[in-house]
Amino acid sequence: MEINVKKLLALKKYEGSFEFDYEPSADCCLIPLCRIDGPVKVAGKYVLYDDDSVGVTLTLNYSLSGQCSYCLEEAKKDISYTTEILYLTEEEDDNYIYDGVKIDLDPAVNDAILISQPNVLLCREGCKGIDVSNK
Repeated sequence: MEINVKKLLALKKYEGSFEFDYEPSADCCLIPLCRIDGPVKVAGKYVLYDDDSVGVTLTLNYSLSGQCSYCLEEAKKDISYTTEILYLTEEEDDNYIYDGVKIDLDPAVNDAILISQPNVLLCREGCKGIDVSNK
């Protein structure tokens, strides 16, 4: 997904919103034996500032499924994550950069997917893992 900043400036649309479905690559899921189910639902807002920077708020909604990280039973978790991003035309600190014309949202969406994932996927809260007792 792209935001055409030049076109929005010409149309004097300095603020707006967008929605799209994003198909992440298989390596976007960091938890072993798990996957992202279906597309990631992305919704966002943008604000064009006078200094050519662009503020973007992204909200991601998606589901993780696979084996529980502790007991290997089936597990699923719905994730909702919101982040704010500042795009600049010149490289500065940890902000994203763009060419002054178009913003490619894919790298920011991929980063948000990676940051939003839990360290483990559990089948239920408090899962104690595989029962190895000899009952």
